[in-house]
Order: sequence, then structure tokens, then C-alpha cells
Amino acid sequence: MGSSSSAETYILVFTLLFSSVSWAASSSVHENFLQCLTLNSNSSTSITKVVYTPQNSSYETVLDFSIQNLRFTSSCTPKPQVIVTPLLVSHIQAAVICSKKYGLQIRARSGGHDYEGLSYVSEVPFIIVDLLELRSINVDVEDGSAWVEAGATLGEVYYSIANKTAIRGFPAGTCPTVGVGGQLSGGGYGTLLRKYGLAADNIIDAYIVDSNGTLLNRESMGEDLFWAIRGGGGASFGIIVSWKIKLVPVPSTVTVFSVTRTLEQDAEKILLKWQQVAHKLHEDLFIRVYLQAVNGSQEGERTISSTYESLFLGNTSGLLSLMNENFPELGLAAEDCNETSWIESVLYFAGFSGQPLDVLLNRSQTSKYYFKNKSDFLKEPIPETGLQGIWKLFYQVQNATGMMIISPYGGRMNEIPETETPFPHRKGSLYSVQYIVAWLEEGEEVSKRHIDWARKLYKYMAPYVSKSPRAAYLNYRDLDLGRNKNGNTSYAQASIWGLKYYKINFNRLVQVKTKVDPSNFFRNEQSIPLSSWKIVFPLKKKKLL
Repeated sequence: MGSSSSAETYILVFTLLFSSVSWAASSSVHENFLQCLTLNSNSSTSITKVVYTPQNSSYETVLDFSIQNLRFTSSCTPKPQVIVTPLLVSHIQAAVICSKKYGLQIRARSGGHDYEGLSYVSEVPFIIVDLLELRSINVDVEDGSAWVEAGATLGEVYYSIANKTAIRGFPAGTCPTVGVGGQLSGGGYGTLLRKYGLAADNIIDAYIVDSNGTLLNRESMGEDLFWAIRGGGGASFGIIVSWKIKLVPVPSTVTVFSVTRTLEQDAEKILLKWQQVAHKLHEDLFIRVYLQAVNGSQEGERTISSTYESLFLGNTSGLLSLMNENFPELGLAAEDCNETSWIESVLYFAGFSGQPLDVLLNRSQTSKYYFKNKSDFLKEPIPETGLQGIWKLFYQVQNATGMMIISPYGGRMNEIPETETPFPHRKGSLYSVQYIVAWLEEGEEVSKRHIDWARKLYKYMAPYVSKSPRAAYLNYRDLDLGRNKNGNTSYAQASIWGLKYYKINFNRLVQVKTKVDPSNFFRNEQSIPLSSWKIVFPLKKKKLL
């Protein structure tokens, strides 16, 4: 009792003391940290040219550029002491070595799409290693692979592949501004999911900087760590530098469609049938559905909209044949379908139909919102009564967009064992569900109202989704599931959300973490814990002044 109390007192006092000292006001600390970076970068390219502190005029611009969720742009949001935008691997290594020496946490940011902002926000003193300048992509068509640096976006990856070949693609997400560093390390899925599995299922090799500042590839890191970073989240184990990905065959002609039905057009009946068949369809066919409340045909009237969005790896004739046989209720017609190339389908799902291909190189979102997302997995269809309760909740949304996106699994996802990678949601998971609420109005009360709505919908869905555990998807990060306490990572606490994300794979991730990062240097609010509980004193060994 006494030793625990002493430890807690020490942590509290130390935290208060540290918090009372402004990094910006401590020029000697700043100089020592910069000197450390220079000494350890081992490069003729000065690292000081890619270091930003609050005194730099570009600091705010660099910080805000990749923040995708406006909830984390307020003046109250904790800011990094330093931002490093490495041009070389040695810059990353120096940032790790010096952060460890001076007791600063590291947040590595690729595209900035972490739903809870964990790639650029921390409650304890931290720096950001922003990888946006490390985004080279080398496509080898003959080998059927590509090396992609972690700062590249999915749009840049797709663009680079299409510039070399029209009959290869990659099975990752549909949002082109998402960074590959985070997406691939958490799983990553898109319209090719049922044909080729996750992005993480198609990684051949990787480079990562570990907690010692050592650069490792698949051979030198070993199969355990290589397994862990393909679905377990790279941020718990190091900083991903690059991936070697396997390109997948795509036909020269694919077909896409987007068809909307409202309640007045039998949306409920159609959705009930879709739930019965979408996960069983041929693996070449992916059909997901977007559900939300919209204005009805009469003034002041509200109804439910269900939009079916699809990619078929073939022509319209083949698609219509499958649809008429398996899902005639949708009433898909030839005029609803658009035959195109795979890369044009990427533009279609990103909302850029008809635009030049180089729009995929734009790293900035066309629009940014305040938002809160949550996730679930369905092991059986939602019954009619369940759907009707969802509609009632959708009608409660005001001055915001409330939405559910339901994506079918099956196909290739049924063939991959749940322990093949840390991502366990395979056979038996019929659909993934993403709950979204997005708004534009500022203010804590506004945010609370909308977030409370998302939590209410999530609570309502409990009887209809997976259980023991109620599963969740890591890339749809949700701190409502639980969080590590600042300064230490408790196995007992982390297992509450860890089992939701990783299920049977959680304990193996803990074993890998304990082996490769025994000091728990790489940690955040939902990082993988060590196998035994311990208090971490990040600043105890080194004095800042």
C-alpha cells in the first residue's frame, strides 16, 4: 500500500513539475534536443531543416496539414514540443534515439486519419515524426510488387500502379488521402476485400525503426514482429518506414454502380435480402450499403436512404447475370452500371469520377469535419425490428450527418485463418459496420450531443452484433472502448479493448511487444501492453537541464 502510494505521489509530483516548465521557454533543452538529433542523424542533410518547434512560423501549418478530424484542432488540444518531417531514415532513427534520451513520447503520423488523433495528440510531452516527405513508390510490374514508403497515401499508391500497368491493383481502402503507414499496419480493406483480403494480407516485406533506433527488415526483425505489424498496429512496436506490397490482378474492364432506395421504394425489404446474400456472392462482386436519414419527397418529411455501392471484376453482362440470380430485389438495370478500368473505379469510389487521374496525388481532404466513429461486426443479419429501431435513431440526428456503412465479408476473407495476422475478423464475420456522425458546428456542447448520439446507436446495436467479445476494427479507432493510463500500460486494462480488436491474437501481440520493446517506449492510449504491469518513469534517467 505504501510503495504504491509513494509511486503514485512521485508520478503526480513529477508530472506537475514537468508540466510547469514550458518547452518553448527552455532554450537549453531545445538546443540539447536539436544537438542530439544532429549527432545521431548520420547524414549530410541537416536534420535541423526538417525540425519545427512552436517558435517556427511554419509550425502550425505543418501540424494542421494532416489533421483530418476537426475535433483535434482546438486551442485546448495538446500540441507537440517538436515536429520532425524526416527526409531520410537516419532522421527517424535520430528522433527515436533522442526522444528516448530526453523522455519524450513519439507519435508517428502518415496521413493523419487516426479517428481519435493518436498519431498527433498526446496528454504527455511528445514529438511528432511526420512522414509526409517519405512517400516514394517503386512499382515492379515484372515482380508483381511495389516498395512504398510509409508517408505515401493510398491515392499516390494507386496512381503509381496505374502509371505502370492497367491490370494490377492493390486491395486497400477507398479514401485516397489515407496514409499507408497506418492503414496497412491496422489491416486495411476496400472494394477488393472479398477477392484478395486485406491490404495487410498482401504485404511481402517491411522496414521498421525499433525502440533502439535500429532499422529492421523482415529478415532481421523476425517473423513474430513481421506478423504483429500486419494488423496489430505499427505504433506499438516502432515506426514503419516502408512496405513491400504484392500487387493483385484486376481485369481490364470492371463495372461499378451506386443505387439508392428509400423506405418508400422498399428499402427495408431490399436490405433484409441484401443481408442474406451479400456475403455469399461470388468473390468478384462487392456490394456495400450506406444507411442514413434524408429529406423525403414532402416538405418537412424524413425518410431512410439506403445506397448500394458496388465493384464487380467483370463487365455489365456478367454483373447483371449475378444480380438477377442472387439479388433481383434491388432491381439493378444496365443503365445503372458503368463499365470502366480499375483505376477509374478508384476515382469513382473516392467521389472523383471524370476528373484527371492526378487528383489522387492531392493529400488534402476536399472537406474536413468534426466526427466520431465506432465499429462492430455482424455474425447474423439484423432483423426487421432491429432495423426499425435504427431508423428511429437516425431521425433524431439534427445539424449533422449520422450514417452506418455495412460492408460484406466472405469470399477470400473466409479462407484466411484468424491467426494468420493480428486481424481476427475472418470466417463467421458476415459484415463489418462503421457508425459515423459528422458535423461542422464548433463547441463542446455540440460535440457532446453528437458523440452521445453515436454512443446511443452503438448501445442500441448490442443485441444484433458479435459478442464475447463485442468485436471492433483497429483502424476505426474508438477510445470509448478503453484506454491506457498516461505513463504506464496495464495488461488488465488493455485487454478490455485489446480483445475486441484482436480477439485470440491479443496475447501473442503482448508477447511480441514485451520482446521487442521491453521498456514500452512506443506507447499510446491504445498501444499493446507489456506482459507484466509496470510503472514507466520516462524522464527519470536523464535530466533535461
